[in-house]
Amino acid sequence: MKFIYLFSLWSCLVLQAQNSLSGHVFFDQKSPVEMASVFWENTTIGTTTDKNGKFTIPLSNDSSVLVISYVGFKTQKVTIQNQTMVHIKMEWDDTLDEVVLTKVRSSLQKSTLTAANVTNMSSKELTKAACCNLSESFETNPSIDVNFSDAVSGTRQIRMLGLTSPYITMTEENILAMRGGAQYSGLSFIPGPWVHSIQITKGAGSVINGYESISGQINYEFLRPQEEPTLFVNAFGGMGGRYELNTHYNTQLNEHWATGLLVHGNFRNEKNDMNNDGFLDNPLMRQINILNHWKYGICGKTGITAEMKWRYFADSKQSGQVAFDPNVPRNNQPFWGSEIDTKQFLASAKIGYVFPEMEYQSIGFQNQFSDYRQDGYFGLRNYFVRHQSWYSNLLFASIINNTLHKFTTGASFQWDRFEEVYLTEDFSRRDIGVGAFFEYSYNNDDNLSYTLGGRVDYNNRLGTFFTPRAHIRYQPNEQTTLRLSAGRGKRLANVFMENQNLFASNRAFNLPTLPQGNNGFYNLNPEIAWNYGLSIIQKFKLFGKDADFSADFYRTDFQNQVVVDLDASTQQVQFYNLNGKSFANSLQLDFNMTPAKHLEWRTSYKFYDVRNNNSIGLQQRVLQPRHRFFTNLAYETHLQDDNKQWKFDATFNWLGEQRMPVSSGNPTEFQWNPMAPSFYTINAQITRVFSKNFEIYVGGENMNNYRQPNAIIAASDPFGNYFDSSMIYGPVFGAMYYTGLRWRIN
Repeated sequence: MKFIYLFSLWSCLVLQAQNSLSGHVFFDQKSPVEMASVFWENTTIGTTTDKNGKFTIPLSNDSSVLVISYVGFKTQKVTIQNQTMVHIKMEWDDTLDEVVLTKVRSSLQKSTLTAANVTNMSSKELTKAACCNLSESFETNPSIDVNFSDAVSGTRQIRMLGLTSPYITMTEENILAMRGGAQYSGLSFIPGPWVHSIQITKGAGSVINGYESISGQINYEFLRPQEEPTLFVNAFGGMGGRYELNTHYNTQLNEHWATGLLVHGNFRNEKNDMNNDGFLDNPLMRQINILNHWKYGICGKTGITAEMKWRYFADSKQSGQVAFDPNVPRNNQPFWGSEIDTKQFLASAKIGYVFPEMEYQSIGFQNQFSDYRQDGYFGLRNYFVRHQSWYSNLLFASIINNTLHKFTTGASFQWDRFEEVYLTEDFSRRDIGVGAFFEYSYNNDDNLSYTLGGRVDYNNRLGTFFTPRAHIRYQPNEQTTLRLSAGRGKRLANVFMENQNLFASNRAFNLPTLPQGNNGFYNLNPEIAWNYGLSIIQKFKLFGKDADFSADFYRTDFQNQVVVDLDASTQQVQFYNLNGKSFANSLQLDFNMTPAKHLEWRTSYKFYDVRNNNSIGLQQRVLQPRHRFFTNLAYETHLQDDNKQWKFDATFNWLGEQRMPVSSGNPTEFQWNPMAPSFYTINAQITRVFSKNFEIYVGGENMNNYRQPNAIIAASDPFGNYFDSSMIYGPVFGAMYYTGLRWRIN
């Protein structure tokens, strides 16, 4: 502990941008004021307080006067100098005879102020479902598609704009995360109750966060210890023997220091085979996950701030046939099974300085070290990967002449060391990259803003290359927002790490030529793609109620892509460089409305045209529905004086037909239909709030009990040539019901 404290003091001498202000709004012996409006005077920068009266708002370059207002209270104005935390007491406005709350801020919002197409998810949104980890947290978000990767591991994969997660840049509090080894299943190791908010950006992301983003960027932020209750407990239990416990402890050590300790544990010890195919529907699992977060406000009011955290988890999974016994030596094992042990240690520090006399100018330094290790086997197939990485990012932000013209520039460093062994082949390698970037932003605080960025990078495998990105927003009126975007992305495909779902089959992995020695490049060229986007948001009144309609169209054109060909043979998967066309067209139409007080209605339709040339021509991507429909209803009763409340949430998801790989090479009994049928699922949850500190929730997933028939091909002969559990287009387990509680001590 002493070391951490000394390190944190030293960090105050290093620079990093922390352009935000936190605060607490209260009245009557510090009772919190929820949903109070907080904004900078004469600007469009604002936010609202949460149920604990806490808020965080970006600093403004154009105003130092913070305005806090709420119906029934006098409006407060506070001049902010160098503070990073403020406490504001509200006073009753005796001139009002009645207090009426007319609108509740949505927990899922599309921003109309940023140049990029950003959707914000709050922690409130994450409580609408059994949000046990991040891979399960997007069920109520129409921008992200969630799919099971195979029938045995229980891993869920996400897609954006019709492209899988390797093409999405993941950032953890704006630091690159879930790359390489952690990319495939990393989302399942982030507990949902740890997350404060998520920002989803469609299209190419910012050049500040690297060059790999192609279809979008997802940034998640953890709970902030200075804003959370002292103690929080979330207990969860679900069908199939799944149990989870989250315990958070937060404390404000003094006016400068705050720390939080978050502990998560989960396990499943029941064997379930609901479809009677002899295989576990869900893996047996155990996980322990710990996060320790430290935040330092200001050192002597000099504008220096610091933030540090470390995180560790250990996870083990067992899947396969119900009769599989991991204690039997594998060479004598008559049943197919899989065991995967995963561990990660991660530490990061963000330190910075905001110039006291020039609040628009800042300098920051981000660092992160990660050591990710996965060791396991799938039947007779061994796979081991250890990915160690170091990432540094130095940023300087200021203005050009005035605050209409801002820029951020800096340099980054990325070091990756891979130890990777597939079967008996060694694919170990090291990647080193350095880059410099410049991003210019214009915003007239009215109807026009745009961001133009570019970066130059050198990588020992990619060489030297340039990455341009652009985002433009125009509002012809207050109700209409138009956006355009374009950008280029480049990345190295990690064919084994990114296609682990195919390990749960007897397909052979066929590369152009197996690398020799320390080559490790799989003899495949880097993937390069351009992404173009157009979107519109139109707000209006319908039957006197607030409503909005939005349309997003994005196209991704690949100049090169690593083709994963499942059509050439049912006995193997072939990897090779693209020879022809590869593109992804995505159209999403959203309609949102508040048809009644406290009732939210979201509905979305998505069309995907995702095709690439492979061994049988230009084909729609396998297991990718062309049509998807989504609708969500959320209702909350009026919050009573004793803080009691009911919350109801229901989600309907419909997926259209999906193309299956060619199976004519299999015997007739092991063939499948060319197209998987359409199906739908229904999820629902009810929450009873007994007080501001205690609530209980019950719910169900896939309540219509849809199960994919014949989910595992040749399940009776798992060591034969035709065994395949990766042909998954729908749920395997069927209906799953759960219950849980949340308890807080402020």
